[in-house]
Amino acid sequence: MKFKIDQNLPAEYAVLLREGGFEANSVDEERLGGADDGVISERVRAERRVVLSLDLGFADIRAYPPQEHSGIVVLRAKGQDKINLISMLRRLMPMLRERSPEGELWIVESDRVRFREY
Repeated sequence: MKFKIDQNLPAEYAVLLREGGFEANSVDEERLGGADDGVISERVRAERRVVLSLDLGFADIRAYPPQEHSGIVVLRAKGQDKINLISMLRRLMPMLRERSPEGELWIVESDRVRFREY
């Protein structure tokens, strides 16, 4: 599975995903920092990557239909400090090994993951 990490998440996300056996790069690594969500959406679709973001804009299924993406994962952290966000990814990674977000929107909260299938 391939991931694109949005600029609002720690750079360590890409490293942790790679260490976990996934392919991952960040928006910043590709010099897309500050790019509009639409630009990022087009890039992840072209590259067939799952986008990981804190941006609720990606949860708008009218603007970003999940069935047209390799997966959209939006994190809804109570605290957006680096330690909390990295902890959320560590809890999410086993789920990603068992289930693909292909064509789905996942809303990841501190105590649960909501899956919206299309």
